[in-house]
Amino acid sequence: MTTSKTSGIQYWHKIVVLLCLGWMVMWIYRPVLTAIFPEVQATIGPQSNTALGLIASCYFFAYTAMQIPAGMLVDRFGKKAVVIPGFTLFAIAALLIGNATDITMIYAGSLLAGLGCGSYYGSAWSLSAENIPSEHRSFASAIINTGSALGMGISLLATSFFVKSWGMPWEYMLYIIAALLLCLVAGFAIIIKDGPKAKPVQEAKKAEETAAVADVSAKKHSFFSGQMIASYIMYFATCYGYYMIVSWLPNFLETERGFTGGSIGSASSLVAFAAIPGALIIAKFADKFRSKRLLFIIVLEIIAAFTLLTAVQAATVSLLLAGLIFYGLFGKLTVEPILISHVSDTAPKTNYGTTFGVFNFFGMSSSVIAPPLTGYLADVTGTKITGFYVAIAILLVATAIFFITNMRKKSN
Repeated sequence: MTTSKTSGIQYWHKIVVLLCLGWMVMWIYRPVLTAIFPEVQATIGPQSNTALGLIASCYFFAYTAMQIPAGMLVDRFGKKAVVIPGFTLFAIAALLIGNATDITMIYAGSLLAGLGCGSYYGSAWSLSAENIPSEHRSFASAIINTGSALGMGISLLATSFFVKSWGMPWEYMLYIIAALLLCLVAGFAIIIKDGPKAKPVQEAKKAEETAAVADVSAKKHSFFSGQMIASYIMYFATCYGYYMIVSWLPNFLETERGFTGGSIGSASSLVAFAAIPGALIIAKFADKFRSKRLLFIIVLEIIAAFTLLTAVQAATVSLLLAGLIFYGLFGKLTVEPILISHVSDTAPKTNYGTTFGVFNFFGMSSSVIAPPLTGYLADVTGTKITGFYVAIAILLVATAIFFITNMRKKSN
């Protein structure tokens, strides 16, 4: 584990800040189009809810498809060699979408953006797992994840105020994102240490690989154990609800709850900003009581389902906003660092890049399904509330599977 200092700052501290910024810029991009669908349609023409949902699905399909290959490339060539070309492609994709004249160009740009972003997850959490001390892992992961919350909040507020209220062309948001991505590429090149390993380390790794061959059946069992599969299912359900919200909450508030202008972004961003204190505080407790991580995960998932149900069934604006705030406090961005720490402790240790690639593949496959399925259900039933109910049901079922599987593991 690298803990060398430069100017009094440990390397893993720099990694935490850099990865936080990486998630922030990615999440400025992810909800940017969903928040301004009417303005985008003024350029590309009217589209159905299903067609609009497919924009997110193009991105998440490519992003999900890249997870396992990118994880393997990280293990083979290193983080820097994977993430820098990936984010360069991401910047090109943002510029393509910003110049789109029809929905086909947006689909193409979204696919390229997904491919570029697909380089990040394995690189980021491999850097995290290899460099952050285990006693700080949940809290540091929560700090990294606050980038997601900040990015989502910034995106929703910026699009609502700059585009909807002040009339800024929606294309400018994509140009700003491209510029931020190029700054990040420079940061990756300067900060990430991904050079050749020292000879003793290489020899140690060779010995470790030899031992791994002798113990291959045990490692395969660990990688595909009931615990790991339950974690994959849990992450799928957690991501499903969250990406359904990212894709459709602004539109739901505007079309079914009567929100207008800047109030759309302000209300939608509550989920993101509420997650920051929730994630940091709860992660600190999860690090302190590491033996109780499973309990933290299960309780948080149940609370998230209940608060999301409260928000969509709310008869008043105040109750709806309260439900969104509490979903942010206890939902995906809060439980994810603890779930990642759980996976770090239970997964095989020899190939973190591939391990996290598979883990995120299962989680992010939900993001391919949720946006168009929610749009389809809205077209069929006439309301997006049906999509929220589906997300809640999936979360509760997955939590039950996660609980039963881990309780059986403890009893064995």
